[in-house]
Amino acid sequence: MSERSPNNVPESRFEIICQHGSARLGRLFTAHGVFETPIFMPVGTNANVKLMRSDELKKIGAGIILSNAYHVAVRPGLEVIELHGGLHEFMAWSGGILTDSGGFQLFSLKEFRKISDDGVLFVSPYDGSKLFLTPEMSMEIQKVLGSDIVMVLDHCLPIESSYKEALDAMRRTHEWAKRCLKHGVKEQQMLFAIAQGGAFEDLRKASAQFLSQLAFDGFAIGGLSLGEPFEKTLQLTHVTVSELPWEKPRYFMGGGSPKTIIELVTLGVDMFDSVYPTRLARHGGALTSLGRLNIKSARYKKDLSPIDERCDCLVCQNYTRAYIHHLLNRGEALAGMLLTHHNLYYMFKFMEFVRKSIKEGKVEEMRKEVVKTYEERRGNCVDPSTFDVDMSCRRC
Repeated sequence: MSERSPNNVPESRFEIICQHGSARLGRLFTAHGVFETPIFMPVGTNANVKLMRSDELKKIGAGIILSNAYHVAVRPGLEVIELHGGLHEFMAWSGGILTDSGGFQLFSLKEFRKISDDGVLFVSPYDGSKLFLTPEMSMEIQKVLGSDIVMVLDHCLPIESSYKEALDAMRRTHEWAKRCLKHGVKEQQMLFAIAQGGAFEDLRKASAQFLSQLAFDGFAIGGLSLGEPFEKTLQLTHVTVSELPWEKPRYFMGGGSPKTIIELVTLGVDMFDSVYPTRLARHGGALTSLGRLNIKSARYKKDLSPIDERCDCLVCQNYTRAYIHHLLNRGEALAGMLLTHHNLYYMFKFMEFVRKSIKEGKVEEMRKEVVKTYEERRGNCVDPSTFDVDMSCRRC
């Protein structure tokens, strides 16, 4: 037993059970449970997965959820989290938690931040208060939160950035990663590095090689699924993954559609997160065995079918498409709740099938089926013009 793992967490935090091609079936050991990979993590940026209670998430199969260290540190503030004893207690969640460091906010809050090699000065879009976030502070924040998986502070930049900009961001990401590693995390926490490099293969490769030499518990592919062509996503992921340690978990940040996940699983990725299923639900979209459905469409006004005939979730067992269409038409919050419940249940079942396909050596057959299903149904999404490479709505 490792001294770093007092709560029955083995020295090796990740084990690969079997592999088919590059796809891996594994187990991830955390202080709040052992989780099979590939795994999908729903996003709870503000310490909640929108429209879902923690007990509901547990019942439908959630294992690890994602929260955001920067947003939670700003509101409600670390002192409130400390009063509860950590993020798990604050949100009444007994499963795993991965916290993003604040690096993505360098991209998403570009009008409210100033970057230097020392760190990032954020001006809160809520109340104008200032926070100078350094790699060391990010580690301290995530220690207080008590998350199971801690992400290093990285410099995430737009995919269309120049080579010089990407090189500079990669250099800064590497320096910050070393500072995070030196500062350290709690004994029970895992620390993941994030490979960057923009849209450039040589930088992606160099970033993965550099970080692989350092003693991180896992590695993430960052700065993708930001609007680049899907084939570019696959190409850059492949280049990155090929340089990462085989024995460590690999996490693609921000990828969450069934098509994206199955394609990246075949490249050797183990972990995924995205707002895609929950955001789609709030806009009337459902994930089904037939592809995406827009329940707002008038065609469902008198449809007595469940969302998905093949689904056994609580929603599909009790409610019709017509009823949910009515709720959406009247702007009722229950519509989003029901669709969110269904979409997340669908994603967790989907991941079960992914893991089974790897175990049985049928992952390529599943990949072809999923790609066919979701490409053929693309015209029936909520609004095809607003969906990016990962089919997440750019307008939201």
